Amino acid sequence: MRISPPRPEVLQATVELFKALGNEHRLAILTTLSSKPRCVHEIVDELSISQSLVSQHLRILRTTGLVGTARRGQEVVYSIKDRHVTRMVEDAVRHVQED
Repeated sequence: MRISPPRPEVLQATVELFKALGNEHRLAILTTLSSKPRCVHEIVDELSISQSLVSQHLRILRTTGLVGTARRGQEVVYSIKDRHVTRMVEDAVRHVQED
């Protein structure tokens, strides 16, 4: 499948998307969220990284539109906004594992 050359603003947005994916903590957060939506403390427990680090990376993922939020009582629950994101991450991991 070939795509036509994208407009400059689309290229720039794509670069920003790959920058957001270019961090092992953010990829770990996305893989954790791929199974089900979670709040910050669940992500912290799952990945064994600090709450402040998780929050920092979630902010970047939200800013780039990869992750969305919803309220669950007093908690904010994070989820992947688009299943394309899950497929991109899964495909990238599979690609690396093929070698």
